[in-house]
Amino acid sequence: MLIPVYAFNKNYSTNMKTKIALFLATVLFFVAIFTACKKENNNSKNDDQQTEIAYQSDDQSRVSSEIDAVANDADISIENSTGFTGRVSQGQSLLSDTVCDANVAYDIASNPRTITITYNGGNCWGTRTRTGKVIIAMAQGVQWKDQGASLTLTFQDLKITRVSDNKSITINGTQTYTNVTGGLLINLLTLGTITHSITSSNMSITFDDGTQRTWNVAKQRVYTFSGTNVSVTISGTHTEGNVTNIAEWGTNRLGHAFTSSTVQPVVIRSDCNFRVTSGEIRHTLPHVTADATFGLDSNGNPTSCPGAGHYYFKIVFTGSGGNSVTLIMAY
Repeated sequence: MLIPVYAFNKNYSTNMKTKIALFLATVLFFVAIFTACKKENNNSKNDDQQTEIAYQSDDQSRVSSEIDAVANDADISIENSTGFTGRVSQGQSLLSDTVCDANVAYDIASNPRTITITYNGGNCWGTRTRTGKVIIAMAQGVQWKDQGASLTLTFQDLKITRVSDNKSITINGTQTYTNVTGGLLINLLTLGTITHSITSSNMSITFDDGTQRTWNVAKQRVYTFSGTNVSVTISGTHTEGNVTNIAEWGTNRLGHAFTSSTVQPVVIRSDCNFRVTSGEIRHTLPHVTADATFGLDSNGNPTSCPGAGHYYFKIVFTGSGGNSVTLIMAY
């Protein structure tokens, strides 16, 4: 019998082709499933990152801006009191002569001397409301005009509500405010620059979703005077590991550790209603790093001073799939 060998080989070849085809189809099926799952997983991670970065950038911008706003209020209140400044006659701060949404009460007889700022409504530009208190305390014998003079700012349930979306943050805790160079803002024109610093390790921040976190602050504020305008240039002064120029650090509303450092100093200008007009902040989180650039229009381009209008910041970070992600948000 010579034929059976040929018949066996033909059947064997057909079966092998079928098995190979099925094997390849199975492989392609699982490759497609894996690719789809990987893509879906990357998309999910990107969405999570975008959510966290958006929260972190907005929260840091608001907390930092409100802390600086209180520092401005403290400057105004202190410089309007000879009992705190050490001036022979009362002078007016270059920032303003009053805090428009607060009552200010002085006690220069006690030790420490105190100034109590009680916030009671909307600011001069209608962008936010504030309630709560900030108590400024400085020991007897200290004069704010002297180099190295320091005082404490105690935040008591300072609640700031943004009018545009009715979202709020509430700040509690104590800061040390130091006149690093000495001098008063009323004399800024002749002094050239004045540097103040803010440090704190116990600021409690309560966000609009009810979460409460502890933030730390370490930054300097350099005042300069040009023409009729005052500018405040703000930089972080804290270092952790290889991250420098950190202005705020702690735990964000989602429970993750963060640092926010100044890549380019943040600038506040009096002719822009004391709003942030430029600067770049780097947010470092456990799984992502993002840069936020301030002083932009809605398209992400640098813009001129809008006064009471909107500014925007642009956030750029690398997503889970290696792609660049850009977010633009108002502030």
